[in-house]
Parts: sequence; structure tokens; C-alpha cells
Amino acid sequence: MPYQPPPELASLSLPEIADLVKARKLPPVGDWQPERVSDSFMRIDAAGNWFHKGGPITRKAMVRVFSTILRREDDGSYALVTPFERQTIKVEDAPFIAVEMTSEGRGEKRKLAFRLNTDDLIVAGPDNLIRFEKRDNEWRPYLDVRNGLAARIDRNIYYELVNLILNENETLDGKIGLWSNGQFIAFPMEES
Repeated sequence: MPYQPPPELASLSLPEIADLVKARKLPPVGDWQPERVSDSFMRIDAAGNWFHKGGPITRKAMVRVFSTILRREDDGSYALVTPFERQTIKVEDAPFIAVEMTSEGRGEKRKLAFRLNTDDLIVAGPDNLIRFEKRDNEWRPYLDVRNGLAARIDRNIYYELVNLILNENETLDGKIGLWSNGQFIAFPMEES
């Protein structure tokens, strides 16, 4: 059966997104401890593009399959894992990119849903935190996806989040931010 991407994020309600997220079954890569280890000769660049032996992997369905067997190792490295083999893969920044966002509700009732470059859908909240890391003297937003894997939030989506903050002016314990799925997401503020 050919790969069928889910419908556009904006056309889905949050309950529909939650149902799609819940229905997705991923392989139990955390349970697999294969003895055979090799190099996949693959890398994921900072823009979320996948490469094999220097050439781009252009089939989105192939990238999607590989993304389901991707695992973050205890030492911070990445691997593609099956029950029989673990292959190392280089990741320049984060393995996924959040490329689309929808927001439903306001204040503590808000839910933020994201589509990744692999068409995975994630609802930010306690299990999928939005966090910030300072790199190259700037704050970069990331969305926790699963088991140590993260998505860098694309700059356009980050600006959408900032616009929501500016329009709604939500604070908690003196910190400015947004709510999603019952979790307050504090945005970093530079101290003067």
C-alpha cells in the first residue's frame, strides 16, 4: 500500500489528532538489544534531511520507516535498531523538525499540536515537553517526541508561538509562556 500522509493539520480537530496519535503503533526499539552493531552510513542534517552515503533519501515513505526504528542511546548518540542489528546514524541537531502547528483553546485549556517533517503528529504537554536550549548564543525550541528523541521547532512555528504569547500574555510564577495539554511552557527571557 503506498504511503498516505495524514490530512492537513489545520483541517483536524484536537480530538481527531489525539486519535491519530493514539492509533500509531511503533516498534519496541527500547526493548531490542542486538549484538550486531554496524554503521548505517546515514545522517540527518540540521534541516531534518536524511542522507545515505552522502546522497539524499528522497522517498518520504522510506524516511518515515527509518524514523520508526530510530533510537537515542544512553551516550547521546543515535541508532537505527531492529531485533537483529543496531546501526549508528549521525544526527547534526535533532532528528525531527516540527513544521506545522495548530492551537485550540486558550489559557490552561489550550492544546498545541505539531506535525513533524515525518508527518508524525505530537500534542505538546507533560509527555511531550517544549523546551529551550541555548546554542550559538540563541535560544532554540525543541519538542520532546519520544524516548529521548526530539524535534527542533521550525523558525516559522516558533514565531507563531511567540505571536500567541504576545497576544495572550500568559504568565505563571512570574514567567511568560503558554499552556498546552495542562503543561505550562515557560519561554526563556534574557535578564537585563
